[in-house]
Amino acid sequence: MNWFGKQSPDAADAASAPWDSNALILDVRSPGEYASGHVDGAVNLPLDRFVDIYAALAPDKAQQIVLYCQSGARSGQAVQFLAQQGYSRVVNGISPGAVALRTGRPIRRE
Repeated sequence: MNWFGKQSPDAADAASAPWDSNALILDVRSPGEYASGHVDGAVNLPLDRFVDIYAALAPDKAQQIVLYCQSGARSGQAVQFLAQQGYSRVVNGISPGAVALRTGRPIRRE
C-alpha cells in the first residue's frame, strides 16, 4: 500500500474496490467547477446542498454510489455522511480524472 493509501482509506478503496457499470456518479463540486469539466453522466450535487438533496437522487441505499470532487476531500466528507445514513456501497472516486479513467467515460465541459 502506498503512503497516500495509508493516510486515506477511501483512496485505497477507490483504487481497489470493484465499481458497478450502473453506479450513480455524484460530483460534489460547485456548479462552476462541474461546468468546467465533469465525468459524462455524473450528477452535480454540490456539497453545500448535499444533505438537502441526496435522498431524492439516491433512494436505494444498496446502489453503488461513486463520489468525486477535485482532490477527494469533499467527496470523502460526502462518503462518510452517506455511510452514516446507512448507504452500504459508497466509494470516494477522488477526482474527475480518476473517475473518468476508471469508468472509461469522457470528461464533458459545458
